[in-house]
Order: sequence, then C-alpha cells, then structure tokens
Amino acid sequence: MHAPNQISLAAKASGEPEFREIGVGPWAETHPGEPRPDDAASPNYDARFDTALLDEGDRRNVLDRYRYWSVQAIKDDLDARGRHDFEVAVENWTHDFNIGSMVRTANAFQARRVHIVGPHKWNRKGALMTELYQHVEHHPSIAELVECWRNRIAGEIAYERARAAAAAVHVHESAAPAARPSAASLISENDRLMADIDSGDFGVPGRVLASGTTASAASLPSVPVSSGARGSIPSASVSPVDAPAASHASVSIPDARQSALAELTAADARIKELEAARVIALDIIPGAVPMETYVFPKRCLLLFGAEGPGLSRKALDLADDVVYISQFGSVRSINAGAAAAVAMHAWIAQHAVIGR
Repeated sequence: MHAPNQISLAAKASGEPEFREIGVGPWAETHPGEPRPDDAASPNYDARFDTALLDEGDRRNVLDRYRYWSVQAIKDDLDARGRHDFEVAVENWTHDFNIGSMVRTANAFQARRVHIVGPHKWNRKGALMTELYQHVEHHPSIAELVECWRNRIAGEIAYERARAAAAAVHVHESAAPAARPSAASLISENDRLMADIDSGDFGVPGRVLASGTTASAASLPSVPVSSGARGSIPSASVSPVDAPAASHASVSIPDARQSALAELTAADARIKELEAARVIALDIIPGAVPMETYVFPKRCLLLFGAEGPGLSRKALDLADDVVYISQFGSVRSINAGAAAAVAMHAWIAQHAVIGR
C-alpha cells in the first residue's frame, strides 16, 4: 500500500477550498415582502420571469440580469440585443465530445447560429444547456450546409439592395419640399432610379426629378450602392416613411432627408459586408494561413472538425479560406474545443463592440 502523498494530506488539512455561492435563492428569500413578478395582479408583473425558478431559486450559469428569467425570454433578449455576424458549424461524424464545448463557446461569444453537420444526435454534455439559448440548425451534409448558408447571404443582399432603393426614393422625395410627386410620377421616377442603382450613380448634376425640381450633386447622396440585379421599391405599407403626406407633418424635410441618407449609407455598408462573406475552415493543412495575420470578414461561417481527423475533405474543398492557429510546442494540434474558442475570440477581437 502506498503512503499518502504529502501534498494531498496538506491540501486536505488546509481547510480549502471555500467556493462562493452562484445565483440566487427563492424569490421569497431574496425579496422578502415584495410582490412576485409572475403575478399578473402585481404592479411589477413581468412575463419573462419563470414561476419554478422564483419558487426554487436560480443557480444557472447565466448573467445576473437574467436571474429568474425563462429560457425563451433569455433567448429573445439575446436576439433583441443583436447577435454577432459569425456563424459556427461543427462536423458530427465521430460524435466528438468537444462539440458541446464549441456550442458553449458560441453562446459566450454570441454567435448568430450554430450548425451541426451529420447525425442529428450530438454530445451535449459539454454544452451545459447553452444550446437552449442558441439558434441551432441541423444539416445532413457539409455540402447542404454551405449551399444553405450562401443562399441565405444572397437573400440578405437582395433585401439590403431593396432597402437602399427605398432609401434613395426618400432622398429624391425630400429634395422637393414644395411639391410632392404623384403616384404616377413616382412610378416613372422609380424606373429612372433603378437604372441609377444598377450603375451606382446618385450624384448626377442637373437631374430632373419627377416633381419637376432639379437635383444638384450636392442635394443627392454621393454614397454608391453596390450594383446587382434590379429589384422593386417596397410598397407604402412597408415603411412609415412611405406613408401619405399627412404622416410627415411632424417631421421636417431636412430630418427626413438625413434619415434617408443614413439608411442608404447603412444599406450600402451592409451590402459590402455581405459580399465579402466567406466560409472559413479551421485546420492545419498545407496552404493554410496563420490566424494571427488573418483578417476575418465580419460575416462568415467558421467550420470546425473533430478531435484527431479534423475537418472532412469536402469541408476543406468548400471553404474559401483555411486558417490555422500558430503553435510552439511539441504537439501538432491543440484540443478541438480550445481551437474553436481561440478562433471565435479572434473574430471578437477584430469586430465586437466591447462594453455594449
């Protein structure tokens, strides 16, 4: 029989550790005498609170602002605050235990979506229930995932082009405060405007608007809109700005024009981000580039493989870029879950707004 290790004996005698308490107890204990927020008759009623958590306490691994909230309420709030523009995809061919860790990290860094590729059942143990707060999608193959993702990007580009076109119409309208164009003249103006959008031309001096006024280069936006397939201008029911003239009574023309210009600029910037979107594989193969020098596009799909084999050949073939993490020890690679965390944080370091 081996003698007890002296370090172990000393550790046992130290009286350590003493852990701090995580979470909160039942509502009646933490807020004595206060009305429960799940009581519809209470002045502080809030539908986001969960009755069971109020009764039993909330020891979950969530931010303090989410204490006692239901899972759906937390998920909705994360959506409202805005998820980040990167998405995470994990190949599940080997039922890797690291998948749960990757999903948990995706939650911590507020990934837009998590994609599980392969068999539907995956190892959730390491996720610690964080998948409940994420938008998780399942795909039978990596080819189907990439096709779905690229189609989604194309749809978002089409939406932003329509938004830019609508904003450009509002800029044209606000350039003529004395006379609002009729519906018929707006249709004619729309045809001319779409030609401008196709060519990226919004600053032509002396252009005659449908209202009969002349737009100088100074009165029209100089921000280019990315070219592409022609779309249609959203109808009046889509946006309050398109409402009848009476709805503009409390909004000045300069304010309306500045708002439209801001919308046009934002749409154009978003189009550029979406057109730069890329599928990025994380693996160590010949031709891969070091993550430390790689500039992540704001909108991207990060592909992660399994411990050992890494990504499948199909995933590497479909990726736009392959990136690796520089290492300086004796092993070829680090743990797949750790590598995914490093990659996601690299995106965060380049794009996230800290402290929001």
